[in-house]
Amino acid sequence: MGRISRRGFALASMATLVGTFSTGSVAGARERGGAVPAADGAGDGAVPLAEELRGMWIASVSNIDWPAQPGQSADTVRSDLVKLLDVAVRWELNTVFLQVRPTADAFWPSPHEPWSEWLTGTQGEDPGWDPLAFAVEEAHARGLALHAWFNPYRVATHTDPSRLAADHPARREPSWAVPYGGRLYYNPGLPEVREFVQDAMMHAVTSYDIDGVHWDDYFYPYPVAGESFDDDDAFAEHGGDFADKGDWRRNNIDLLVREMRDRVAEAKPELPFGVSPFAVWRNKSTDPLGSDTRGGVQTYDDLYADVRTWVRESWVDYVIPQIYWEIGNEAADYAVLAAWWSEVADGTDVALYLGEAAYKVGDPAQPAAWQEPGELSSHLALTAERHPQVGGHVFYSAKQVAADPLGALTRVWEDHYRSGS
Repeated sequence: MGRISRRGFALASMATLVGTFSTGSVAGARERGGAVPAADGAGDGAVPLAEELRGMWIASVSNIDWPAQPGQSADTVRSDLVKLLDVAVRWELNTVFLQVRPTADAFWPSPHEPWSEWLTGTQGEDPGWDPLAFAVEEAHARGLALHAWFNPYRVATHTDPSRLAADHPARREPSWAVPYGGRLYYNPGLPEVREFVQDAMMHAVTSYDIDGVHWDDYFYPYPVAGESFDDDDAFAEHGGDFADKGDWRRNNIDLLVREMRDRVAEAKPELPFGVSPFAVWRNKSTDPLGSDTRGGVQTYDDLYADVRTWVRESWVDYVIPQIYWEIGNEAADYAVLAAWWSEVADGTDVALYLGEAAYKVGDPAQPAAWQEPGELSSHLALTAERHPQVGGHVFYSAKQVAADPLGALTRVWEDHYRSGS
């Protein structure tokens, strides 16, 4: 993929992002190919550029955001998605990250994997319509960019292969799957698995007018006390010259990232590919290059995802670290991590956006900062003042963005997004 500057990427490579919105209309947006979405929602698929990414994640796994529950009528499911897209327009967002491959299944007619259980209630059951095609059309009609969000290796939120669809790849190839922590995962150490999951995701890339390819933070699974991920046989067969299994695991994920980036670039050179990692790469106490944090999980050591290298080497087009802590958190201060990621991205061709924990606002189990309506707004103010490397923010998740707990999204909109503000 041809490389341009980080700033140039934000303005050019992500050429499907919308500009500035007023409620129900498009205002002050640059035109892309002469096409600006109409205020009434009509459009031709072209979306204008944006200087700043303003996004939200729409999670489908376990029906977190959408569909509200499995097995609903197609009309209800479509209506609920439209409502979420309209929420994005209401807050003058410009990008949605829609989870379309949550558990090695699909929200589109895939030749590789079964229909998602989170859609119909029964994995493999055809809903009779194409949710991804509908989502792309409706997002573009509103001037919203839609990034297809895939989870590469999670197979199921249980460990029983017999509960998978009869033709599920993990049942056809039982050696591919590893039970761990009450869930089932594809084994990243098998080259045939790495090729297969890329094939499954690339089908959506080549078949739909999506505006980006997005991965979340699940590579090797999060560690579970007292359990080990059983990949000894794969290491024995494919470990090669690696003396350390951790180095081999990181190489497996590096290969996945680089190969997928290259395949996306070959198929659609203009399409950005990005990841949203857990925000602590390594603590400084572990590695002098790490952040001044005390994170209990480190992506490099526990998820075997060397995201810092991916950014420094421009193996991804954008990164959205999930900085899901408040300013002043003793173990993982938002301000410290925003500065660390800004330094990592500085001078690279990788666009940096920050993931925001809308789900924590108003939660009584969270620290006092999250009981204040202005915490999220203060995050945006901090980065605007101190970190020009940050090109935008993404909120998790859509249900909380719609609910606007404590009026926190209202504050973000009034302070940072409101047209003319």
